[in-house]
Amino acid sequence: MLGRLNHVAIAVPDIEAAARTYRDSLGATVTAPVDVPEHGVKVVFVELANTKIELLEPLGDASPIQGFLDKNTGGGMHHLCYEVDDIIAARDRLTAEGARVLGSGEPKTGAHGKPVLFLHPKDFSGTLIELEQA
Repeated sequence: MLGRLNHVAIAVPDIEAAARTYRDSLGATVTAPVDVPEHGVKVVFVELANTKIELLEPLGDASPIQGFLDKNTGGGMHHLCYEVDDIIAARDRLTAEGARVLGSGEPKTGAHGKPVLFLHPKDFSGTLIELEQA
């Protein structure tokens, strides 16, 4: 069911500073910031040869990333995103096996413009999982 690792997401309190660190200190290619209001975040992607790093900054206090940063003030690893060929089939299989999908259970449009779902971290060894339609 799982395809490749699409990205590792890191919540950060200051996306410009984090992007600068990846670009200037590590020599990475970093995309321009993009607001994704449907998910309450501003994102940049650090482009790597085999995957991406997604830096997330909250868009306001209601953002789920703000809650994460309230507990982890310096930021930290937020979730892993895996590609799937058919997000609805993956959701149906996982829920039939007892996994919990966060939110309404219906895919939303993610930062790449593709359907995404999030799976409860308690069902996956404490790790928030994002599934993205490949």
